[in-house]
Amino acid sequence: MATDVEVPALGESITEGTLAQWLKKPGEAVAADEPIASLETDKVSVEVPSPVAGVLTEQVVAEGDTVAVGAVIARIDANATAGAAPQSSPVQTPSSVTNPAGAGETPALRGDQHAPEPASAGAETSSPDDAITTLSPAVRRAVLEYHVDPSSIRGTGRDGRLTKDDVIAAAQAQKSSAPQAKAPAAPAGAPSAPAPQAKAPAAGERREERVKMTRLRQTVARRLKEAQNTAALLTTFNDVDMTAVIDARARYKDLFEKKHGIRLGFMGFFVKACALAAKDVPSVNGSIEGDEIVYHDYLDVSVAVSAPKGLVVPVVRNADRMSFAEIEKTIADFGKRAKEGTLGIEDMQGGTFTISNGGVFGSLLSTPIINPPQSAVLGMHRIEERPVVIKGQIVARPMMYLALSYDHRLIDGREAVTFLVRVKEAIEDPTRLLIDL
Repeated sequence: MATDVEVPALGESITEGTLAQWLKKPGEAVAADEPIASLETDKVSVEVPSPVAGVLTEQVVAEGDTVAVGAVIARIDANATAGAAPQSSPVQTPSSVTNPAGAGETPALRGDQHAPEPASAGAETSSPDDAITTLSPAVRRAVLEYHVDPSSIRGTGRDGRLTKDDVIAAAQAQKSSAPQAKAPAAPAGAPSAPAPQAKAPAAGERREERVKMTRLRQTVARRLKEAQNTAALLTTFNDVDMTAVIDARARYKDLFEKKHGIRLGFMGFFVKACALAAKDVPSVNGSIEGDEIVYHDYLDVSVAVSAPKGLVVPVVRNADRMSFAEIEKTIADFGKRAKEGTLGIEDMQGGTFTISNGGVFGSLLSTPIINPPQSAVLGMHRIEERPVVIKGQIVARPMMYLALSYDHRLIDGREAVTFLVRVKEAIEDPTRLLIDL
């Protein structure tokens, strides 16, 4: 008797998700607790494990379908023998990169991009290279953008799956090794077919591509717009001389890494500076709930991290009580897991204050939007040498613009400016962080 595979609980207030990718094909053997599908929720991607060991006999839903918590998405037969995929499966098998028109909601590759040939119907096993034919939406878009053959790329992701970085690296290698693009080679053993005619885009040709927004992008868009509609947003700016922090990193980076196994970055300084400033201006670390103001005696910092599917904000909990090493290790782990898509829902929940570092992408200045129900967000930007006047002399110093966006319903302008000045003072004189001044 087959065992139903149901959508697991996805976290507080999350009732549904989108089946982003099948990780197993019908007819393939699966082990107990082995992931068979990836779900995309409003916040993170969640892998669905098999409840039993056996063979995946049926995929009940297709990639791109919306599924509710508790819904059956597949069936596992514990007594079956691995073999060919059942012909009655209603879901398109992952051996095809492109979707026929109207199949699910995942956009198909278009233009002159070619998909690998389907595997033989009688094949009982698949080679490691077969894993790359199961492409996530982000990878599928990258394949289309860079015009590479996914069947020729060896994936570095989990179970040999392709990642966006794999596609970009292959495109760069292809560009450097071959001055002229060549059509993808047919898979070994595939029947010969007439060579496709290369079609170069005509001069001035205009193209369009429609890609369905991911659930994460939809949620980000909705929450940011809600913040603008609800909060009385205002941004105050300041600049900070990074000389002292840069000198401290240069002096202690080797000893720090040798002792703690992690590099000393800028985020540790800014998190500690915000924790110090929040003691003087607690409203920045507060929130509005109905007609009440909630003040927190702890600082849970949401750190904006770029992930393949969009911006995510995992939370560094009790950051005010953490050491520099603990902060750096936690943020580094978040960045690694965000890239791999393994952040859990519990990593994203909560948060009393947000720090966003647009400087890593080259941003000079911005007005960040708060992350409700939080009341403030600090925006960091790139460091560049600028002329400043010190003791009557014009000198070049490594300067960074800081921006604090805040909810004016809770935080007065005086409080916002005071908070930002406290952060500036702590960064320009890191000794303040040690003596709590």
